[in-house]
Amino acid sequence: MFHPRRTLRALLLPLAAGLALTALPAQTAQAASTLANAGFETDGAGAAVPSGWSESGSTGASYVEAGGHGGSYRLSHYSASAYKVETYQTLTGLTNGSYKLTAWVRSGGGQNSAYLALKNCGGTEQRTDLPVSTSGWIHLVVPVSVTGNQCTISVYSDANAGNWINVDDLTFTSGTTGLSVKGSDISSLAKSEAYGGVYKTGSGTTGDALAILKSAGMNYARLKVWVNPADGYNNKARVLAMAKRIKAQGMKLLVDFHYSDTWADPGTQTKPAAWAGHSYSQLKTDVYNHTYDVLNALKAQGTTADMVQIGNEINGGMLWSEGSTDNFAQLAGLLNSGYDAAKAVSSSTVVALHLAKGGDLTGTRWWFDTALANGVKFDAIGLSYYGYWHGSLYDFQTTLDDAASRYGKPVFVAETAYPFRLDSDDALVNQIDTTAELVSGYPATTTGQSNWLRDVMNIVEAVPNGRGLGVFYWEATWTAVTGNGWDPTDASSGNGWENQALFGFDDKALPAMSLFGHR
Repeated sequence: MFHPRRTLRALLLPLAAGLALTALPAQTAQAASTLANAGFETDGAGAAVPSGWSESGSTGASYVEAGGHGGSYRLSHYSASAYKVETYQTLTGLTNGSYKLTAWVRSGGGQNSAYLALKNCGGTEQRTDLPVSTSGWIHLVVPVSVTGNQCTISVYSDANAGNWINVDDLTFTSGTTGLSVKGSDISSLAKSEAYGGVYKTGSGTTGDALAILKSAGMNYARLKVWVNPADGYNNKARVLAMAKRIKAQGMKLLVDFHYSDTWADPGTQTKPAAWAGHSYSQLKTDVYNHTYDVLNALKAQGTTADMVQIGNEINGGMLWSEGSTDNFAQLAGLLNSGYDAAKAVSSSTVVALHLAKGGDLTGTRWWFDTALANGVKFDAIGLSYYGYWHGSLYDFQTTLDDAASRYGKPVFVAETAYPFRLDSDDALVNQIDTTAELVSGYPATTTGQSNWLRDVMNIVEAVPNGRGLGVFYWEATWTAVTGNGWDPTDASSGNGWENQALFGFDDKALPAMSLFGHR
């Protein structure tokens, strides 16, 4: 640590000689280019200021205590009264380039802000907020471009009385991260517009929903395909029309094949009526022909699919009963028919397999282990992850990271969402409509919705080896519009999801939409 008086005298000399002074060195700068005491093990419990680190603000709220992630100790921020504190370390003599900070964190939530930051690195400060996780440790990453040969690693809390965080096992290494997919499912949009749905910017200007989403940073759109739906929406013709609009916005396209005339999910995988009496052999041909037909028509009009899902939430298989996981060899044949058709149209299209229950490590392992044993071909893994149904953020990260490493494939969140309020904008009760159903630490407010999407994105970005592709928000545009309900066979059905859209009950873009600008 520099002595203040000695530092000042040393700096006055070049000034007196008429030399330009570019910057004052931080009095707490580490004269090192590697992170010191990154696991907070040096001092043992009770250290007020960890060795190698500095503090500012309510310094009594930052200290080392027992209960580490890897070793015996961790850094904690906590106080019985409101506090703002920063624990930081400045590295100097760095070679300019791309770096990333990783850390293991926990948080009880409730802070005004709590984040890891890389700052004074020569460019824009980068932050990653801490998710609410009271028991399991969450792995986070913060990337930065160092252009000034130094960088300050910061752990910051602006907290209310009783709030706490734990941080441990930091690394600062060369490398970069980010998300290539910042998308949304907008399958409901065409029908919404046909029935009078209106979409506005956050300031209230009416516009094209796609353009509003694009301006917020969305770069990928997901469209489901039903074979012969009763309402004539989400079929081949409608997907072709919407694909033109998506590509015109400069976005990429994910086509989600349900292989049904209606919703396909873990509880329902009903064959299309046109395929109802077909043998297993014929079903394989049906899957190939339908997949090829839709994708080739997209290619022919200049809107080739960038990614394809062969099935939707196929935890139990698809095209029941022939394609049930009870007969995985047959399911494998159906999935490979879809894969082969997609590749026959465009070898560069990424073919994904999509399961629900994004926090189910055991179930996800069983499914993909069995798929590989049966020769199933795929390029990427998509998981649905709804925190109110599919386990904790820790469970989600554990499952996602395991899938990426175990199968050596890129992973993404095919669906996630969160409510910004609990009441309904139509007569149908919402899927999530009580406080008891919410994820602890994430209220049903615009802020709670934003924080949820932010934290899911942060977890995907932290998938090791750059295998976290990104996130699709589910049904950003499904607002309450009479006639655009959940049941394609019933025009009077309502929407149980409008409190989880990214447009509010006033049709204005919600703050969470800005998360599509995630790095």
